[in-house]
Amino acid sequence: MRSEEQRDEGEGSSEVHSVCDILDKLRELSDSNDKVKIGDMLEAIGKRSFGPFLLLPALIDISPVGSIPGLPTFLGLMIAITAFQLLIGRNHLWLPGFIANRSRKSEDVKKAADKLNPLAKRLDRWFHGRLPRLTSKPFQRVAAVIIVLLTLTVPPLELLPLATTLPMAAIAAFGLALLVHDGLLMLIAGVMSIAAIGIGAGLLSSTGVLGSGGEGGG
Repeated sequence: MRSEEQRDEGEGSSEVHSVCDILDKLRELSDSNDKVKIGDMLEAIGKRSFGPFLLLPALIDISPVGSIPGLPTFLGLMIAITAFQLLIGRNHLWLPGFIANRSRKSEDVKKAADKLNPLAKRLDRWFHGRLPRLTSKPFQRVAAVIIVLLTLTVPPLELLPLATTLPMAAIAAFGLALLVHDGLLMLIAGVMSIAAIGIGAGLLSSTGVLGSGGEGGG
C-alpha cells in the first residue's frame, strides 16, 4: 500500500502543468532515445495527466501532418480511449499496445517541439486557472462525453479536406483547459463543440456523405 502511495506521489511530482512543460518532457525523451514511443511519452508526462493526451493528438491533426490519410482516424481513436477513461473516473491513463508502441524518430519529435515552442508560450500566457470549479470531476465527465461524440465525427470528416480540424480544435481546447485548469476555456470549448458538430454535419450532408444511404433506399 505504501509503495503504491509513493508511486502516486512520484507521478504527481512529475506531472506537467503547462504546454511548455509537455514540450520540455518531449525534448528530454528525444535527447535520451533514438526513437520516442507514445508509451514513453505517457510515462514521462505522467499517467495521471489526461489533458496532454487530448491536446497533443488534436494539435497533430490540426498541423500539416494531419493530412496523412488515416492519421486523423487513428488520432481520434487515441483521443476516444483517453476520454472514455476520463469519463469512467480512472486515475491512471492506459493505452493499448498498438498505440503505445507507435514511435517517431527522436530528431522529428525534437523539431516538432521546437516549432511548437512559440505557440506553447502564448497558450501558457493566455490560458490559466480561471473559473477552476468548471474543471472539477463532474465537468470533466461532461467534457469527456462531448469529446467522445466529437471523435465519432472524425472518420467521415476525414473524407473532406481539412474538415477534421473543426472537431479537433474543440478537443484541443478541452485538453488545454484540463491541463491548465481553465474553466472559462472549458466553456469556450463547449461552444466550439456545438459549432463543430453543426458545421461538420452540414458539410457531410452538402457533399452527400450523409445522404448517400437514403438515396440508395429510395
